[in-house]
Amino acid sequence: MPTLDLKQTLKSLYAPSARAVSAISVPPLRYLMIDGSGDPNTARRYRDAVGALYGLAYAVRALAKEAGEVFTVMPLEGLWTFAGAPVEDFQLTSADKDRFIWTLMILQPETVDAALVERARQRAAKGKPAPALLDDLRFALYDEGEAVQIMHIGPYDAEGPTIARLHDHIARNGWALSGKHHEIYLSDPRRTPPEKMKTVLRQPFARS
Repeated sequence: MPTLDLKQTLKSLYAPSARAVSAISVPPLRYLMIDGSGDPNTARRYRDAVGALYGLAYAVRALAKEAGEVFTVMPLEGLWTFAGAPVEDFQLTSADKDRFIWTLMILQPETVDAALVERARQRAAKGKPAPALLDDLRFALYDEGEAVQIMHIGPYDAEGPTIARLHDHIARNGWALSGKHHEIYLSDPRRTPPEKMKTVLRQPFARS
């Protein structure tokens, strides 16, 4: 049976150029999602949230496969804002990272519905050990709309100049920032050298 890979089906959303900023219109998409705050390098909730997301995502895939549908688990994504004032110079300190408010999420195929997610949650809860924060996960529609994006190649801490390019592109066109900064983590940091990691950086905008 064929395997559905949404990175290929939605290639315009998951494989942008690393050289030029592009404007796109993102359709409403359904995700497994969980909220939290704090520095992702130190916050226990962030680590537990990642584990819970993947635990549920793989349980969803297993149930779908039993029903005859095979698909790849999509990469981790994050929506990012700050508690308090945003960082204007794009250079983050440890104190800035402590102010992060984030939503982590994993995209689901259109055939996945709330009933399947709840069955998968029950299956994941029987794991030993069961993922922490499993009950905090939700299955929800995210309507991002128009956005600009670019592929960042390099470590996460070097994203600042690339994010600045997105904001500059929005400003030059007379648009306004709208919505949350969005990142899609295509590389596994445990296996990929920092200088080769690929991350889609996306910023929604509103036309004047």
